[in-house]
Amino acid sequence: MAEKKNEYPPSVEAYRRLLQFNTWEDYLDSLIEISDLRNLRSIVPARTIAAFGYRANGDTLTEKEFYTRRSLIHSIVFPVTKPYVLVSEGADLDDQFNRELAVRERANRVGILQSIIFIRNFTKGGFEISGYIDYAHRLITENWAQFFKGNKTLWPRDSDLGYYHWRHGTVRSNISRNYKPVMDPDRGLLFQNRHDHKIVCPDPQQDPGQNTTKQRIYSPRYSQIEIYDHIVRRKS
Repeated sequence: MAEKKNEYPPSVEAYRRLLQFNTWEDYLDSLIEISDLRNLRSIVPARTIAAFGYRANGDTLTEKEFYTRRSLIHSIVFPVTKPYVLVSEGADLDDQFNRELAVRERANRVGILQSIIFIRNFTKGGFEISGYIDYAHRLITENWAQFFKGNKTLWPRDSDLGYYHWRHGTVRSNISRNYKPVMDPDRGLLFQNRHDHKIVCPDPQQDPGQNTTKQRIYSPRYSQIEIYDHIVRRKS
């Protein structure tokens, strides 16, 4: 039977016991031996002996070291979850594309769903720009308020998962927070989810992949929109 690994690094696990003490004095009390109380008949000198390191197998923590390390371990074991705001709430969602992304916003923010958006559109000069966008990634790297209010058009960027600019001849692919582009000799461009390692296939003639669905969205503001919704199966 394989030995179970610790959930935390050894240095963290070693000091995790500090969480049971609210104060440095409580920590020192845990080091006091019964004989100390019998001989000294007071908790104060017994704590002094413990503070000098006579009652610990290793180095006894000073008061500053105790609170510093306890605070650090507490932040690791009980991380604070940063709140998020659904910027699509209360927005005017007349456009179908805006409505579809609003429906998916919360699930993408919490990591249940990780959607890939394919957009093909044309500039005022008639040049095509298309690309694949990691929706969850872009949600946390920019403010979507103006988009959901209908004041801003969503365009692929050269830093997105995939990017093509016809006039400039620019073709790029990038690793995002949730996906890694993979070039397959037979299937072409694929995206591998970095959390459950499942493959998302954007080829319209092929199955989109395990735990993935594809939906075409129609909007007068864009030439073509496809959304690939991947349900993330994280390992327990």
